[in-house]
Amino acid sequence: MTSLNPQEFVKKYLTNRKGTNCLKWDALEERFGNPDLLAMWVADMEFKAPEAITDALTKRVAQGTFGYCFVPDSYYDSVIKWNKERHNTDLRKEWILHSFGVVSSLYWGVSIFTEPQDGVIILTPVYYPFFNAIKDNGRKLVRSELQADENGRYYIDFADFEEKIVKNNVKMFILCNPHNPVSRLWSPEELDQLLSICKRHNVLVLSDEIHQDFVYKPRVFTSALSINPEAYNDNLIVLNAASKTFNLAGLLNSHIIIPNEDIRKEFQTKIKTYHQIEPNLMGTIATQAGYDGGAEWLDSLLEVIYANYQYLATNLKTALPKLTITPLEATYLCWVDLSAYVPAKDIKTFVQDRCNLALDYGHWFSDKCSTFVRFNLGTDPELIKQATNNIIEALREEQDT
Repeated sequence: MTSLNPQEFVKKYLTNRKGTNCLKWDALEERFGNPDLLAMWVADMEFKAPEAITDALTKRVAQGTFGYCFVPDSYYDSVIKWNKERHNTDLRKEWILHSFGVVSSLYWGVSIFTEPQDGVIILTPVYYPFFNAIKDNGRKLVRSELQADENGRYYIDFADFEEKIVKNNVKMFILCNPHNPVSRLWSPEELDQLLSICKRHNVLVLSDEIHQDFVYKPRVFTSALSINPEAYNDNLIVLNAASKTFNLAGLLNSHIIIPNEDIRKEFQTKIKTYHQIEPNLMGTIATQAGYDGGAEWLDSLLEVIYANYQYLATNLKTALPKLTITPLEATYLCWVDLSAYVPAKDIKTFVQDRCNLALDYGHWFSDKCSTFVRFNLGTDPELIKQATNNIIEALREEQDT
């Protein structure tokens, strides 16, 4: 496809997902108690996948067989080429293992490479399955809270991070890069400092890089794999996928990238005890097709998302200047603090009953973020406008009473 401007992209690819067993829209009654909310929560989009993917899947469906399969060399070539050309990340075929999704990989990594009561550290606020993977495996949850400046941009308290590692028998660090929900793109210098601390204390790093393709110019994504590989790659596992990039989460295909041969063999040996399923046929077809033919689609999508962010942030700050809206460096998620206008105890009532929105609540990501909400920007610009107006009008009404 040729590159499309945001308006053209939306016109061509926007779709109504209601009535398709879509978690984001069709589970609103179950998740939020109201089926009529405007869904801007789970990180899933309202845009059709690029034609390269739908054509490849259609061709396979027409072939008519869906039996046991293996992953061809051409798949690995596509994964390696995409990561090199888009992010200057060097991968090798033998490093790349398969999973149903990043969340499954988090659980497997914690289970295989730590023991009960070992400490596992995370930087919070963070994607809530990080908490679950640690607690559900019976490990000790250790948190180092990110700090924010006056503009809502987050940074790492490295002294606290290292102190928590030393004091809590930490054996693993689960990194989120780019960081969900605060949309930080960690710099090479920040990554180097994190990896150096972990190596010094023999802490294995599990880096979730699923949002790597959602980065906004002039910024550039840096994988943990690219930070002094000779020093750190022997202590590193990276998780990535095309599932966020091309909206393929339902096809259950992602990567576990392990450069160190001993760690990789240990993973392969231990995972056999509870994972004996081959890679997902349609997921691998879709992933390869996206990497081979979806680059221009993605470039156009990024323009739509950033335009959505600019509309939301600009209009909310103009009308409600005391709001704190975290700058969008990466991901398609916008992190907003409502504390200047809404107390923590009223957040749910305000968001759902006053604004008619389904959002991710801040306390899901950290108990210190109870006045925050997370917006999904990968959606119809008209929905962004409606959500923005709903918030402005609701807060104005409260101020007038």
